[in-house]
Amino acid sequence: MATKKTIAVIGATGDMGCAFVKALANSDYRLLLMSRDKNKVGKLSATLKQKNPAADVEVVECEKEGCWEADIVLMAVPYEAEKEVAEKIREVTTQKIVIDVSNPLNEKYDRLITAPGTSAAEELQKELPNSKVVKAFNTNFSTDFTPAIKESKQIKTFIAGDDQEAVQTVSEMATAIGFKPVLCGNLSASRNIEQMMLQLIELKTEENYNNIIGWGQYINGPLNFKSIIR
Repeated sequence: MATKKTIAVIGATGDMGCAFVKALANSDYRLLLMSRDKNKVGKLSATLKQKNPAADVEVVECEKEGCWEADIVLMAVPYEAEKEVAEKIREVTTQKIVIDVSNPLNEKYDRLITAPGTSAAEELQKELPNSKVVKAFNTNFSTDFTPAIKESKQIKTFIAGDDQEAVQTVSEMATAIGFKPVLCGNLSASRNIEQMMLQLIELKTEENYNNIIGWGQYINGPLNFKSIIR
């Protein structure tokens, strides 16, 4: 029997963090929830257990402690907060998977703030040199995690990473919560994946598509990343 994996969710009460937690609580994972809003994360944990008494969920106050216990760390925090979080967890995430879901956008959501030739995921890898950083889920809106949406559409999530075993583990996690993983190559491919979300937001804003638009809903064939120019 496979050992249940433990996932530490940093930023569990944000839109994306909460969406992940609700989806993962119904899968075969142990969840450690962390948030600066102690009252809100406590209520979230209680609600999950009320809806699913079998949910293996625990609130952890210390990010370092939670990541020390975890097999996988899910960074559901804004890009600007990643460096601060990385400093806290660096020594306890050696050889562990760290999932980066961030989009490094400016305040107007019309430009990436990362330097040319890099990405948020690659910058996080520099901050966590002994961890296995994987880019995933950044092209998905929090509403994509709701059961009704996932049942009506086969939503894809794009995954990139340098460690193939880590990529496979994240791919299995994505499948477990109802997404179709698309493996995009090494971590450098995250530059294009992050650019994809910028383009998606621009379409959403200009055409008033709200959250009905998404790469994962409409791309059914092979994706040519060379066509996306930064």
